[in-house]
Amino acid sequence: MSVTAIHRWHDGELEPLEYCDMSDVFVAAADSWLVAEGTVLALDLHRSRFLDAIDAQRYPELASEAFWDAAVAAIPRSGDWFPRVELQLRQGAPLLVFRLRSAPERTRSLRLSTHRGPDPRTSPRVKGPDTEAMLMARTGAQERGADEAVILSPDGYVVEGAYSSLLWWRGAILCAPSLDLDRIDSVTARSVIALATALGVEVYYESVTPAELDGVELWALSALHGIRIVTAWIDGPSTAEEPGRLGAWRARLDRLRKPLP
Repeated sequence: MSVTAIHRWHDGELEPLEYCDMSDVFVAAADSWLVAEGTVLALDLHRSRFLDAIDAQRYPELASEAFWDAAVAAIPRSGDWFPRVELQLRQGAPLLVFRLRSAPERTRSLRLSTHRGPDPRTSPRVKGPDTEAMLMARTGAQERGADEAVILSPDGYVVEGAYSSLLWWRGAILCAPSLDLDRIDSVTARSVIALATALGVEVYYESVTPAELDGVELWALSALHGIRIVTAWIDGPSTAEEPGRLGAWRARLDRLRKPLP
């Protein structure tokens, strides 16, 4: 049975928020991560990303570090969970919110579709403000038979998915979008790239159009699903898969999980 419990940070404590009206609410920052039987991947990176986004908003009165610690402490150490923390602005007033959610079903593959229209993002390097726009982009892709939308830069270069980052393989070289392209600093992609570097795998950053990815093995990465193989790009290039590689890297990434503090 799916469970969702919502709490707000008030007077130094998490307290239940029975009704969460999202009208006239702006999500200024957000983060989520998968907790599987009390273990999590790179929680410190999620923490830094979220707290840095709050610091940029300049609300020192929020005691965001204490909020983070309380949210992590509230996550059950058994079962699979996909908690989410948010900085909301309600009529300009800041509010920290913690959502304890059951983890949705996870998959190892997905299909892509190119987002139609201009880049819908307004804050491409901050997770949270563009949540609604990314949902609309993914919904459009789903209407075309895909699972995820690919966002392109104004020059037509592959940037990221609506809810995922993208990596690909050129032979034995792991590739990622150019660092010049504005996108969310994906914790899962950072973990995979760090793992590749530790294993001596060459990592290359490049600006590519969808057509220039024809015939490569393409991965979509997210905190919920980890690494997934792209089996089709409905209105884009053909994709490939080297037998055994996805399974090996998913296992390597899984071994990096650590118990919650």
